[in-house]
Amino acid sequence: MFENSQIAFVGAGTMGEAMIHAVLARGLVAPHQVAASDALPARCQELSARHGIRTAADNAAVVAEAEIVILAVKPQVLPAVLGDLEGKMRPGALALSIVAGARLSALADGLQVSAIVRAMPNTPAQIGEGITVWTATDTVSGEQRSQAEAILQAMGKAIYVHDERQLDMATALSGSGPAYVFLIMEAMVDAGVRLGFARPIAEQLVIQTVLGSARFAAQSGQHLAELRNMVTSPGGTTAEALYHLEKGAVRAVIGEAIAAAYEKSCLLADTR
Repeated sequence: MFENSQIAFVGAGTMGEAMIHAVLARGLVAPHQVAASDALPARCQELSARHGIRTAADNAAVVAEAEIVILAVKPQVLPAVLGDLEGKMRPGALALSIVAGARLSALADGLQVSAIVRAMPNTPAQIGEGITVWTATDTVSGEQRSQAEAILQAMGKAIYVHDERQLDMATALSGSGPAYVFLIMEAMVDAGVRLGFARPIAEQLVIQTVLGSARFAAQSGQHLAELRNMVTSPGGTTAEALYHLEKGAVRAVIGEAIAAAYEKSCLLADTR
């Protein structure tokens, strides 16, 4: 699928490097097929040493020969990057963007290309356990769709959607989702310390509880409410804890937080 293809990464921060590692670890491409740009020379040297790829500080130079260009920059620097890349990509090349809030139309105008994939991964992609929601313009060919899907699946699971608006929904739900989970885990650890556990033990208990619960939910095929009921005995400790969570309107707070994140994602997209 990627034979003789060159992939260029514009932006090689945490998520950019996660994607570089994923495509190399899965054997989709060899190091000599990958190039990456970063504004910091020290970062370029680090990436070359760690992954054996070509690096440069010049965005336009990196994308000049690439069939696939992956945009992995921070949203606030995207306008400058689009200025660097306008009209510089090869005709017919595929642009794959993981820039939060950057809509297909804005990318098409800025890059002056029509074959574009927009994707929203999340941070567990760094260990191959991510979930990515993605969409594509009509001009993306069947082969390019397969290439994009293979790249995204190298980081975990990938879900294609036809409606670009669902990318903003995914940003709020799964893109930002790990932060919500980490906050809840942090609160549970603090509660364990308050009860008397040493912090390392509390952390181990919480991490394994969340990890095991997620795997159990994924494998059981049962509704989450059924799984919750399995743990909840009448008049027991779990029922007492859940009563206080519901009394504190935890469902409403989580729902409002995700809705606020969605509105923010839409606002950021509208202001670019």
